[in-house]
Amino acid sequence: MKEVSAAPASPLERAIRLPHATAMVVGTIIGASIFVQPSEVTGQVPSLSGAAIVWLCAGALTLAGALVTAEWASTFPESGGVYAYLREAYGPMLGFLWGWAMFWTMHSGIIAVIAMVFAFYAAFLFPLGDVGSRVAALTVIWLLTWVNYRGVRQASNLQTAFTLVKVLAIVLMVIVGFALGSPAESSSQGPAGLLGGGGSSGFLTAMVAALFAFGGWHMVTYNAEETVDPQRTIPRALGIGIVVVTVCYIALNAVYFYVLPIETVVASTRIAADGADAVLGFGGGATMAGLVMFSTFGALAGIILSGPRVYYAMARDGHLFDWVGGLHPSRLTPHRAILLQAVWCSVLVLTGTYRELFTRVVYTEWIFFGLMALGLLRIRRRTEVARQYSCWGYPVVPIVFALAAFAIAGHAAVTSPSESVQGLGLVLLGVPVFLVWSRTRPSNPSPRESSA
Repeated sequence: MKEVSAAPASPLERAIRLPHATAMVVGTIIGASIFVQPSEVTGQVPSLSGAAIVWLCAGALTLAGALVTAEWASTFPESGGVYAYLREAYGPMLGFLWGWAMFWTMHSGIIAVIAMVFAFYAAFLFPLGDVGSRVAALTVIWLLTWVNYRGVRQASNLQTAFTLVKVLAIVLMVIVGFALGSPAESSSQGPAGLLGGGGSSGFLTAMVAALFAFGGWHMVTYNAEETVDPQRTIPRALGIGIVVVTVCYIALNAVYFYVLPIETVVASTRIAADGADAVLGFGGGATMAGLVMFSTFGALAGIILSGPRVYYAMARDGHLFDWVGGLHPSRLTPHRAILLQAVWCSVLVLTGTYRELFTRVVYTEWIFFGLMALGLLRIRRRTEVARQYSCWGYPVVPIVFALAAFAIAGHAAVTSPSESVQGLGLVLLGVPVFLVWSRTRPSNPSPRESSA
């Protein structure tokens, strides 16, 4: 059998080891959502048991996606991650559409969103105003862009440090919450039933909200060519990282329910700050604002680090302008792709269009995830493909994950048909672009094909 799963020779610096890769998984996922999103979940399933089930299911589904992605990463350890997997399973067009959606909306949009969340909480501490908030968002984007421009070693070390402190802060929150907080008394018993009366529709809506808080788990695959022994490191980082995040999320929710009445959890728009106020008294909100700023900064560090590697891979394959794939001669970073990402994210922040674009396209991501999972079944039939890790529970896990991914996208189409159609339309705009591009510029062989 022809071995093709060896990590390809790459001009990029391999500086990301297991601790860095695991920190990227954890730090990218844990941003601001867990400090806000529990109210969205509990509003749909208003009971402790219902919320616990939703967060467990969301963690399990994310872990299933990680298991699928881990086999992909061990089989094709290339820069670009999901882009490369879709290209290998279905051809270059689907990979291009992933990168197209990433740049214009999905990835750039989430950078702009998180940067504005950072600015929103900064405004809680300082009188920034609208203009000041946008300046703060731009500042954090360009600061982290500069760190990434300097080198992957510096960027991954920074992201690892912030993730470590972030997790320790969450552990401290949980310990302090249970040690110093008083059990809350609800004014009502709430709806009966395991899901608090939410039913299947409420459960699905709550799952979408919870999965949004788990977003970003796949981004570690984008940096495969900068990862030491990526075939082993990335699968381990995905497994460890998802488990750590799930434990953190369930523990935080337990604290929220312990110190706050359920009706407060449902109604709160800043649940972490309300929980801190309940435990620490006045000033707890300011403490949480600082924590959210710290957390979002760490998440942005990983997200800004990962995205340009996809655009670098696309340019190398001939699906973007060649200059986008240029590497800095001494720092060995895709510096032009890094700067291009920062420029477009800045445009989204300044115009405010990030919110509309991102909310319309975010659910189409799950269509790609479903196709990626089914693509694993296609790749398994290729006898020349070797792997160092096999997805646990194959083929059940990939099929279940794919069905769940399509169910999430379908649920969004039913509940928000106009936004879903517009979002899918934005993605499909890439089809004619790809067709015109492919007729004028021939594709280059992938690193795997070149080294085979």
